[in-house]
Amino acid sequence: MERTERVYFLGIGGIGMSAIASHYRQTGVDVAGYDRTPSNLTRGLEAMGAAVTYTDDADTIPLPFRSPDGTLVIITPAIPADSQIWAYFRNGGYRIEKRAVALGELTRPMQTYCVAGTHGKTTTSTLIAHILRQSLKGCTAFLGGVSVNYDTNYWGNASSDIAVTEADEYDRSFLQLSPTGAVITAMDPDHLDIYGTHAEMIKSFLDFAANVKSGGMLLVKKGLPVVREDVAKGVTVSTYALLDPLADYHAERVVAKEGRYEFDICTPSGKIDGVRLGVPGFHNVENAVAAAAMALRAGATAQDVKDACLTFRGDRRRFEIKVETPTAMVIDDYAHHPQEIRTTIESVRSLYPGRRLTVAFQPHLYTRTRDLADDFAEALSLADRTWLIDIYPAREKPIPGVTSAMLLEKMKSGVGRMSTKNSLADDIVSESFDIVVVMGAGDIDRLVPQVAKRVAEESAKA
Repeated sequence: MERTERVYFLGIGGIGMSAIASHYRQTGVDVAGYDRTPSNLTRGLEAMGAAVTYTDDADTIPLPFRSPDGTLVIITPAIPADSQIWAYFRNGGYRIEKRAVALGELTRPMQTYCVAGTHGKTTTSTLIAHILRQSLKGCTAFLGGVSVNYDTNYWGNASSDIAVTEADEYDRSFLQLSPTGAVITAMDPDHLDIYGTHAEMIKSFLDFAANVKSGGMLLVKKGLPVVREDVAKGVTVSTYALLDPLADYHAERVVAKEGRYEFDICTPSGKIDGVRLGVPGFHNVENAVAAAAMALRAGATAQDVKDACLTFRGDRRRFEIKVETPTAMVIDDYAHHPQEIRTTIESVRSLYPGRRLTVAFQPHLYTRTRDLADDFAEALSLADRTWLIDIYPAREKPIPGVTSAMLLEKMKSGVGRMSTKNSLADDIVSESFDIVVVMGAGDIDRLVPQVAKRVAEESAKA
């Protein structure tokens, strides 16, 4: 392999890109990069000594990075083809890798525990990493969200040969990984702009399952179409579920106490009694079952699992409570797929029965909105009131007829309303509100502070 003295990241502020950049910087490699806008992630990298620019101009590339010798360029699919910096590197004879390839190379020599799935993977992978970090095993973690416990999406541990990473199905990225252990949480239809059909997407998950190393473990949500014939010889295939006693790993005696859940985790080697989870959400009990199974496989003890679950605070924007008063709540959530929206709403209903639920949602991607429009409308109609703002395009160009208003027309009569970024906070408090959930994977999170402030102010008047 060519020596790497410095690494330039195109799209350095992305959640996956910034974790890899942090790893290189922590191991003493010079790092620079470009992104469109500053963020907490880019500011953190700058504090570590990375040179970050926010202007797409090749003249901003630091001088040492203008030589292909010893320079690796890592790119995210979100960078447009007409980027000037991207063109400079493409035409300059540089060694260029996709983010997924770089992550695969970094983790291949390690015992790597990967979490894949169309939802649940960020919380599950973060909890696995948290359990191992709190245990004697330790780990290096490349996370798909910012851990609340550690305020980062990456940490390194040179004394541990274990890595934990989220395995992203977009663009078949997870096929670059070589897992010692892997979890598959869900295979709901998504990224059909890449896969074309749900069947093709499922095939990609089966290819991922086949990458688990002999002697390793594949943990699959019970009911998903993965069988032992889909994996390499010598791989243990186990199932998990929330409450299904036929699953190898499952929960029982689940009880809600003060907005959190207490339960037992049943495993093939015995029961972990009285686990108390530090984050809300009924779906997180199932995520905890999967995380416990994989952490135990990696060498953690049952007591490690129990202790770490109690102190776990989840990830930013994963059912993150921003306001909690006697009369109102604001929850920030990354949900951007119909099943995720449904799961979040069901969790709110379970924890806080009888309370009025207002949802604010920003659709993410035109293709996802087009392909799953009916499912979005059905899920969003489960709220008492849903405010929709315009679609966040990310890397895509508009598709004629595909708009948030299109979703509104498909929703249950009387539930939906259109809003804007400028008016969302005022619109929410203009009507009766109780629990407000702000959802989406675009930039709706930037509106959360304003929503939280207005809800808290109006709640104080009540």
